[in-house]
Parts: sequence; C-alpha cells; structure tokens
Amino acid sequence: MAPITASAPKMTGGSIELREPSLPVKLLTAGSAACVADLFTYPLDTAKVRLQIQGEAGVAAPVRYYITTAASALGAGGNGASMVVEHAAPPSQYKGMIGTVSTIARQEGPKALYNGLAAGLQRQMCFASIRIGLYDSIKSLYQQTLNGGKRNANNKNTNASISVRIFAGITTGGLAVLLAQPTDVVKVRMQAEARSSTGIKRYSGTMNAYSTIARKEGVAGLWKGTLPNVSRNAIVNVAEIVCYDLFKEYILSSGLLKDGVPCHFSAAVAAGFCTTVVASPVDVVKTRFMNAPVGQYRGAVDCAVRMMMKEGPIAFYKGFVPSFSRLVSWNICMWITYEQFKRLVLVAYNQPTMLNRHV
Repeated sequence: MAPITASAPKMTGGSIELREPSLPVKLLTAGSAACVADLFTYPLDTAKVRLQIQGEAGVAAPVRYYITTAASALGAGGNGASMVVEHAAPPSQYKGMIGTVSTIARQEGPKALYNGLAAGLQRQMCFASIRIGLYDSIKSLYQQTLNGGKRNANNKNTNASISVRIFAGITTGGLAVLLAQPTDVVKVRMQAEARSSTGIKRYSGTMNAYSTIARKEGVAGLWKGTLPNVSRNAIVNVAEIVCYDLFKEYILSSGLLKDGVPCHFSAAVAAGFCTTVVASPVDVVKTRFMNAPVGQYRGAVDCAVRMMMKEGPIAFYKGFVPSFSRLVSWNICMWITYEQFKRLVLVAYNQPTMLNRHV
C-alpha cells in the first residue's frame, strides 16, 4: 500500500500531516471495535460474574422471617412467638472458568452465556466509545495545556508524560461511567441471573429490566454502584489504555516489532494482565453491589467490609482466571480491531488526496 497522505495536506518540516477523523467518527470507531470484542468474549464475562457473586448469600445479613403464631401452636404461653429462619450460603455451584461455562451451558442452555448481551453492546457503544475514543483527544488537550498551548510535531503525543496519560485515562473512564452506568447495571443483573427451579426470571428482556429497575428502585437504581464503578473504571482505564499505549510505544521505539497486528497483540496481552491484577478487587465489589437487592448492603464500602470479614482477602480475587482470560481476550480482540478500524478510517479520510496525487 502506498503511503497515506492528507486530504488537506499541511507541510510540517517537509512531511505531510494527515487529516484526523472527526470526534464522532472516533467515538463510533472505538464503540464498534468494543462491540466486536464483546461478541467474542461475552461467555467469559458471564462466567466471571457468576463466580464473583458466588457465596454472596453468606456475606449478606441472614434473611429472617418472623412468623407470629398462636401460643398454643408453639407453646409460648399465649403471648405469641417469633420464629427465626436463617438461610445459609449454598454450596459452591461453579468451579473454574471452563467448569462455570460448561455448567451454565448444561443447566441453562448455551443461550444463557449471552444473557444481557443487548445491554452489553449498548454499554460498549456508550462506554467504550468515550473511554477509548476520547482518550487521544483528551491526552492531546492535556499535553497541549502543559506545553502552553503549543502542539507537538505533527500533532503527535508520543512524548506525552505518564502523568498526562494517567489523568486522561481517569477523565475518560469517569465520564464513560456517568453516561453508561444504567447499561452496566442491567448487564450485570441479567448475567447474574441463573435459571430458577420455577423458571421465573426477574426480567423478561433488556428493556423490561430497565423499566422494572426504574419502577421498583427509582431512577437512582439504574445508577446503583456508580461510585465503585467510577473507581473501577478509573483503574481499568489507566491500567488498560495507558499500559497499552506505553507497551505499544516501547515495542515500536525499541524496534522489536513494526506497527502491525503482532505489535498490537503483544501490547494488548500485557495491558490485559496489568488490568486484571489491579482491577479485580474493585470489580468484584462492583458486581456484587450492583446485583444485590435493595437494602442488602448500606453501600459499596459495607459490601467490601462484609466480604473481607466473611470470606477473607481471597474473595476480592474470585473469578480471577476467567476475569484474566476475558480481559486478555477482550483486549486482544478490541485493540486489534480498533487499530484496523482506525487505519481504514484514516485511509477513507485521506483517500481523495491519494487519488488526486496519483492523477
């Protein structure tokens, strides 16, 4: 392929500056790439959610049913009595990533592995489009501000400091959560719902989940767990995007690989591992809190404290293997797809000039 040139070329030190796609196109590109990644890795995400909420019944305060009966029935001397029935945590149903996936498929059917997929895709179009598609623009803005309003050569940000990248990741991650939180709540609840013996489900579908949650818990219920989710995604964004950014830059600058699929694959694997290690504790708390019924926890901190007291520190890394498998797989799919989409969009934006120059 011939070198790509700009549709409205600007000469900068003898080189031609490429015309960048518009912001809406960048957002759409990132969201679409994330949706492709979700389609391939969604069963692993469902397995991760089921493993994370396993044992939750033992963490929450015991469910008590107070039954007042006639004194003659219970021999309480005519004053009535209260009988307390406590529900203990059920034995572990899922073991390991492969075991969890196979158990869900066997007991509930393969379709159950994609419970909440519509909400998941809606989430990615809202969430990933902002946290990934907006990252380069925010990074440019922050770096330009530090440079006193001056742009880098060719408007590149390869020399952006780590602190600039971190703050850009935190900014886009936080903004994405505020917009996409309802889709995440619905996605987690539908993934967490195992088929009951009666066959009755909490929600008949994605739109029913939105309306049911809003009706029973108020609009605030759709933003349940926003604080832990903001914390989680600030961590995830920094670990995922910034690490990918740095690893990719290192691979290219050291000459280990050229800018292509092998480079993107290597950087994605490294970023996925870093993300899993630092984000798992917050992710487990977020999943349990968002899936819990109203009143089960006083807040995200209460949820974390109960987990620590009842299950110990290891509880914060429940579902680590499927989480790692899912994040690494998701990162590989997403970054490779995203890089190819970006390249195609860049070619499309600059194609007129390429044609004009060859005429």
